[in-house]
Amino acid sequence: MPRHAILIIDMLNDFANPKGALYCPGSARIIKNLQKLLKWVRERRAQGKDDVQIVYIQEAHRENDADFRVRPIHAVKGTWGSEIIEELKPEKGEYIVQKRRHSGFQYTDLDLYLREENIDTVVVTGVWTNVCVRSTATDALARAYKVITLSDGTDSKTPEMHEYGLKDLSLFSKVMTIDEYIAAWEKGIDPWEGAGDPENKVE
Repeated sequence: MPRHAILIIDMLNDFANPKGALYCPGSARIIKNLQKLLKWVRERRAQGKDDVQIVYIQEAHRENDADFRVRPIHAVKGTWGSEIIEELKPEKGEYIVQKRRHSGFQYTDLDLYLREENIDTVVVTGVWTNVCVRSTATDALARAYKVITLSDGTDSKTPEMHEYGLKDLSLFSKVMTIDEYIAAWEKGIDPWEGAGDPENKVE
C-alpha cells in the first residue's frame, strides 16, 4: 500500500495573514479546504492508520538572508511572520521542517524524514503554487517520489499565477482536488494512479 506525506507549505502569517509582509490573497481561498483535509488525516490517525502523514514546511529565514536581496524581508525565524497561522496549527506528532529557500527539500532534513517514514508519495499544498509549491514538487520528483498536487489546496497571489503554476505541475504530478484525493483513499485506490494520463494534464 502507498504511504503519503501531505506537505502544508508556507501557510504562515507573512503569507496567509492580510498583515503579512508578503501576503498571498489566494491563501484565504484554501484555508477551509486545508482544514477539511487535516481533519480527515487526523481522524485516520485516531483510528491507528499512519499511511497518510502531515508535514508542515515553514519558511524561517535568518536575518540578512540572501533571499532578501531580491524580495522584501519576510518570515524571519522566531518572528510572528514565520509562525504557522492559527487556523492550521500543527498538532502533537506532526513534523515541522524549517527552510530558507523556496523548496522544502533544499538544505533541510525533509528527504531524510520521508525516507525514515517509508513515504513514497509527496502531496503538495499551500502557497505560492508557482513558487514554493512548485519548487518543492520539482525536488520531490528529482528524489524519485511520486507527486500529487491538490489544486484546491494550493493558491497564489493571483488566479493567473495559480493557473500557470498548475499547468507546470501537471507535467510531472497528479493534479486533483481534495475531495477526489479523499474519495480515492476511501475506495482503496492509490490517488496517484493515472498521473501520467493525458487527461491529467492542465491545458
